Amino acid sequence: MRTGGEIDINHAKASAAMTVFLLLLLLLFLVVASAVGLTADSRDSADWKPTDDGRRWTSRTC
Repeated sequence: MRTGGEIDINHAKASAAMTVFLLLLLLLFLVVASAVGLTADSRDSADWKPTDDGRRWTSRTC
């Protein structure tokens, strides 16, 4: 009697293989997009301000 909780081993293998395939396809897409120049670094200079004991350094104009 089937209760619905069983997983066919071939179905589980196919599902795992498809997951790995899609992950590799995504990584390949990102590599190609980067090589073509479609990606960009969205960080600006605010991300690289110096810190003083872990606190963001602020310039004092006075």
